Amino acid sequence: MNTVVAPSRLLAWRLAVFAIFTASGLSIATWAARVPSIKTALDIDNSAIGLLLLGMGTASIIGLSCSSVIAARIGTRRGMLAMMLMLAAGLATIGVGTDAAPSLTLVLIGLALFGFGNGALDVMMNVDGAAIEVAVGKTILPLFHAFFSFGTVIGAGLGAAAAGARIDVFSHAVAVAISIVVLAFIAFAFVPQRDFGAPDAAPSGWRERLSTALSAWREPRTYVLGVVMLGMAFAEGGANDWMALGVSEDHEGGPALGAVALTVFSVAMTVVRVIGGPLVDRFGRVVTLRVLAVTATAGILLFILAPNLPLVFVGAALWGIGASLGFPLGMSAAADDPAKAAARVSAAATIGYVAFLCGPPVLGVISDHIGLLNTLYIIVALVVASGFASGAAKPLPGTRGTGH
Repeated sequence: MNTVVAPSRLLAWRLAVFAIFTASGLSIATWAARVPSIKTALDIDNSAIGLLLLGMGTASIIGLSCSSVIAARIGTRRGMLAMMLMLAAGLATIGVGTDAAPSLTLVLIGLALFGFGNGALDVMMNVDGAAIEVAVGKTILPLFHAFFSFGTVIGAGLGAAAAGARIDVFSHAVAVAISIVVLAFIAFAFVPQRDFGAPDAAPSGWRERLSTALSAWREPRTYVLGVVMLGMAFAEGGANDWMALGVSEDHEGGPALGAVALTVFSVAMTVVRVIGGPLVDRFGRVVTLRVLAVTATAGILLFILAPNLPLVFVGAALWGIGASLGFPLGMSAAADDPAKAAARVSAAATIGYVAFLCGPPVLGVISDHIGLLNTLYIIVALVVASGFASGAAKPLPGTRGTGH
């Protein structure tokens, strides 16, 4: 997948991928922040929300599975454009099914489009982000994910404002969808067309490139990195999908404060991702991941047990700090060897996003039996496991991997 890019083009490519990460975060937070409003408008319970999330997660897994085929066939450049248009269409459909033509089926269809588009996009944008990181020789994937978090901050903030002003989900979702379409076409102009999964002078046929892209699934390290990413991806996905509802209902804060809590989480995550690269280069991936696992564990426990809303918000902030770097550092570790970066990043991203997307729906079903806050103890256990497994993120010997 090596492509020589002039410095000016590299900068433009980097800025374009920043915009793509931002759009993805914006879309996810738009959905997450309006879950309480969607639940009220459709008069459904947590199990129904969990089933909607399961439908989105299933579509996302299909998107993840198809991402290598799409990228091998048309490249990440055209692939990312197509997936951004698809997720925007899905987001608009969610709005239609909530307010314009209330229908649980329409919302599910929208979530299927939204999930497939985001699932495939997430792999491809991480592949491009990893390629840029290798080209510049510094840990910058956390910064890319900071822009994803920046998108979630914008989305959660707009969601809180929309909920507080009683703006219907349809108007809100369509406005965000249009913004994503505009961003997609702007970014497309600055992303280079590259072969996917073809190291150096690799075979030019797309089937051969696909075979190379799938090779990482035969490597044990892929699965060990998957364990590292699993807990943190579960923590991030669980917060995105259930934090607002947990504050709104279980902590009795209401929909607007639920969206505010998600904003606090997103801001905390964004700040750490912005400063995370230099910290990782100084202290190393393993130490950083272990410290953040402890922080996330403390934050989730405080969120669950806090007797008042101010402490809930402190817990949300610690939760966001702790969950901030697990996913991007897993991607960075997967990209240590430039010759196999595309294959390994794709595989690692798939494992992480399966947890990110499929874990929260399972939490929803469980929560109807034991309560949402009690269900969050499952995330605590997975974060602890992630911390213990973080040694797998140590850079490979003899590579240009960052984060000693």
